[in-house]
Amino acid sequence: MPLSRLSSPFLAGTNRVTLQMLQLLVALIPAVIAIVYFFGPSVLITMTLAVVVALLAEAIVLWLRNRPLKPFLTDGSAVVTAVLLAIALPPLAPWWLTVTGILFAIIFAKHLYGGLGYNPFNPAMVAYVLLLISFPLEMTTWLPVANLSEQPLDISSAFQFIFNGQLTSSIDTVSGATPLDAMKTQIGLHQIPAHIFQQPVFGLWGGKGWEWINIWLAIGGAFLLYRRVISWHIPVAMLMGLSAISLVTWLITPELTGSPLFHLVSGGTMLGAFFIATDPVTASTTVKGKIVFGAGVGLLTYIIRVWGGYPDGVAFAVLIMNMLVPLIDYYTQPKVYGAVKS
Repeated sequence: MPLSRLSSPFLAGTNRVTLQMLQLLVALIPAVIAIVYFFGPSVLITMTLAVVVALLAEAIVLWLRNRPLKPFLTDGSAVVTAVLLAIALPPLAPWWLTVTGILFAIIFAKHLYGGLGYNPFNPAMVAYVLLLISFPLEMTTWLPVANLSEQPLDISSAFQFIFNGQLTSSIDTVSGATPLDAMKTQIGLHQIPAHIFQQPVFGLWGGKGWEWINIWLAIGGAFLLYRRVISWHIPVAMLMGLSAISLVTWLITPELTGSPLFHLVSGGTMLGAFFIATDPVTASTTVKGKIVFGAGVGLLTYIIRVWGGYPDGVAFAVLIMNMLVPLIDYYTQPKVYGAVKS
């Protein structure tokens, strides 16, 4: 049996992989439109740069490995990794931050392990965590929602800042913390969540703009479920795990955390649930294992958000559960038909 048949994803050929990746990109379109609407067109610059660098890096590594270019460049996996990382990056991320993340994702997190099907960790999340730990200032410089900014950036100004680091006005006038970061910081200063929510940066259930982006990501996830690109087990388990622990702690100590709904529509919750944790290469492959995997991502996301050092824990939670996949799969393998327990 060829070695390529021994590793996930167990998909029927390149065309099948390409179709799945294409549907993932289609499912992301509504959320990308929402991001542009709320945060401006700078995300389109970052996304374009990420895709170009990802394809170039993929081509160079394939050439160095003496692998055929066309099947792997057209399977869409590099483009999906680039788009997912671009969405997760701050809108005004400098060009070198995007390039560093993409190169690390494609070269080290993907091809160092043998390419698609062999990587144990989600490449986009590996790159995101690397950037967050190495460049915390650049990774926390977020634009406010467009209608909260006194001087919203147009695409020309965004391009100038991303590539030159210059703006016509001070960066402090257009940057700020994410709603999750604001909530975490102010709770640490003994502010009550009910009072924190009265600030302009927050909307009905979560951060203004962020809640609608998460809703559109969930709608995109529903499309993937309908098309059977992903199964319901991981996203449902993750969202239920996150909701359960946040509900319990919210009922016991409401002054220490936001409501369950706040956690569901904030940060990278829906991106993680439907587009990251469901990666067929790095997630659990058994039915029971998927439920355990998803629930673990949800629980760890909340734990890191509330008690950890970072406001959003989706990327860390996914990578930790990626490490546990072999163990989870080992103990959740279904019983072989006709086998007798010794």
